[in-house]
Amino acid sequence: MADTKSHSNFVISDNKKRTGSDDFDDSNNFKTIKKQMLFPTSTHDDPAASLAAARHEFGEHGGVNMSIEASATFTVMEPETMRRMFSGELGPDRDFFIYSRHFNPTVLNLSRHMAALEFTEAAYCTSSGMAAISSVLLQLVSSGGHMVASRALYGGTHALLTHFLPRACNITTTFVDINDLEMVKNAMVLGQTKVLYFESVSNPTLSVANIPELSRVAHEKGVKVVVDNTFAPMVISPARLGADVVVHSISKFISGGADIIAGAVCGPASLVNSMMDLHQGTLMLLGPTMNAKVAFELSERIPHLGLRMKEHCHRALVFATRMKKLGLKVIYPGLEDHPNHNLLKSFGNKDYGFGGLLCVDMETEERANRLMNLLQNTTQFGLMAVSLGYYETLMSCSGSSTSSELNAEEKALAGISPGLVRMSIGYIGTLEQRWSQFEKALSRMQDSATFNKY
Repeated sequence: MADTKSHSNFVISDNKKRTGSDDFDDSNNFKTIKKQMLFPTSTHDDPAASLAAARHEFGEHGGVNMSIEASATFTVMEPETMRRMFSGELGPDRDFFIYSRHFNPTVLNLSRHMAALEFTEAAYCTSSGMAAISSVLLQLVSSGGHMVASRALYGGTHALLTHFLPRACNITTTFVDINDLEMVKNAMVLGQTKVLYFESVSNPTLSVANIPELSRVAHEKGVKVVVDNTFAPMVISPARLGADVVVHSISKFISGGADIIAGAVCGPASLVNSMMDLHQGTLMLLGPTMNAKVAFELSERIPHLGLRMKEHCHRALVFATRMKKLGLKVIYPGLEDHPNHNLLKSFGNKDYGFGGLLCVDMETEERANRLMNLLQNTTQFGLMAVSLGYYETLMSCSGSSTSSELNAEEKALAGISPGLVRMSIGYIGTLEQRWSQFEKALSRMQDSATFNKY
């Protein structure tokens, strides 16, 4: 789309395909034709209900699953139509497509699902989570601009804000304790700070952000709130709590298969429009395009995301409770002694639990590595690997892996212990089978001479 202003309403016709002519008569306009919103605003409280109410795209020949539109470019029936598309008069809201870097029907369908999942007006799916994060920040913050961000962030995001954006774009960031509202407020400079950025549940420390209060403080100073909700799809709905934009690494829980890299930006239609602008849009010009075949795969997995999340969260709570009883230092928002337990309980979506990740602090990297080695190679409890949201349990020592971009001082400020083991709890096998495997590994560790704490 060239002039995205003409598409700010984001409406779409029914599923009928264009045939024969590209003409539209005067009656076929936004006011008189009955159309379905491209990204309908959900009226449901449960994200699963919102997903179920989203438009269902059928296949080319009436298949219950949509067809994959694998074309890079799209034909028109009349020469004049192409000019009208590039001028913004005709676009995907009326089933006109130019080129798949702009919009692709299959990717657009996944974007509708992501908007429904996050209760936002619109969404755009990208080639990775980092593509989503960098694109939205570069759209909202210009050269010389300022951001405020949480100290506890995924290492790649921290590196983007700390090193790349200042060097390449003259964009600076002040890092704060996101739980200290006064510190957050004081770090924001009226007229200069454009974005407050944080994770709904921090990676890897599992601190839960007070999204309603943080949004209130930011909006008082005219600052946009961008929340990474990768750790808590279905569990938390940031946009309903006041956030302006929600970003995801779809590669994690939403995919569930550890086989796809993808991301999403969920927010107002005006933001997605601006990011697709032919002259100034980061999504348009940087080209973080999602492949249509990837979008199809993900669209088939989203319908059972709610079921998967409930089981991830259930097992995480059971394991965290049992680990704590064994005397381990466990961090999990579902435990009543977690500092943000009541906060998450107050605004988390009902019946989805407290998240599928927990942390066990073994204090030293040596103890952490020994525990993970036993859990993988002796008892087969899980796998030593980064990422999360897989059906198998994934384990990593965060300080030396996914948070390795932070220096020692930054890790200390973020609360990342050298022996912090992050576990993404899977659901394959029975719960008792997996718990038995954990107990056996811990018993082996307790019997060893190097394990002298427990």
